[in-house]
Amino acid sequence: MATVGIIGGIGPESTIDYYRLLIAGYREQKKDDTYPHIIINSVNLQELRDLLTEKKLDRVADILVDEVNRLERAGAQLGFFAANSAHVVFEEVQQRVSIPLVSISEATCEEVKKKGMKKLALLGTRFTMEAPFYHNLFAKEGITLVLPNPKEIDYIHQKYIGELLNNIFLPETREGILGVVDRMAKDDGIEGIILGGTELPIIIGKDMTSHNDLPFFDTTQIHARAVVSRMLGGL
Repeated sequence: MATVGIIGGIGPESTIDYYRLLIAGYREQKKDDTYPHIIINSVNLQELRDLLTEKKLDRVADILVDEVNRLERAGAQLGFFAANSAHVVFEEVQQRVSIPLVSISEATCEEVKKKGMKKLALLGTRFTMEAPFYHNLFAKEGITLVLPNPKEIDYIHQKYIGELLNNIFLPETREGILGVVDRMAKDDGIEGIILGGTELPIIIGKDMTSHNDLPFFDTTQIHARAVVSRMLGGL
C-alpha cells in the first residue's frame, strides 16, 4: 500500500471530504479493519487564488512543486491536488516532481467514457471552466464540454470564490446554479453535468446524483476512487 499525500486547503471543506472518502474507499476494499497512510499538506488558498486571478501560472506551478516535494519528504509515495483549479498546471508539476500524481480530469474523463456520453456541461471556477486542461483531454475522446454563457460564468465564479470557498452554502446560490443547468439543458442539449469544483457537490447535495434526469459527475468522488485504486494497486 502506498502512502498518499494530499495538497489540501484549496479549499478546506473539500479537503475534509477527500479525507473521509479516502478512508471509506480504502476500508470498503480492504475489509481488514486497517486504515490507509495519508499525509495532508494544507497550503495557502489565498495566495494561489490571487496568482490564478493574475494568471501567474509559472508561480502557481513553482509553489505546487515545492509543496509536493514537501509531501515526498514527509513520506508520501503518491500525491494529488484536492481541487480542480490547481490542475491548470498539473502537467508541468508532474514533470518536475518525483512521485506520481493522480489527475482529477483524467479520472473524470474515464468515468464519462464509461457512460458513453458525448456532450456535457462543465461547471467550476472561471480558472477551471476557461482553462484547456479539461477541454483538450475530453476532445481527444470525442467528447464536447459546453460552458455556461459569460454572465453565468461570472455568477458561478463569484459565488464560488466569495461563498463556497469560505464555507458559505446558501439555498439561493444552489437554486441559481441549478438554474444555469436548466438553461443549458434547454439551449445546449447537454447529456450530463461535470461538477468541476470540489465544493459544488457540497452545495448541490452529496446525495444528488442527477437533476431533471441529467446525471452529475462528482469530480471529488471520482478522483478519490481513482486515488484509492492507485494507492492499493502499488501506484
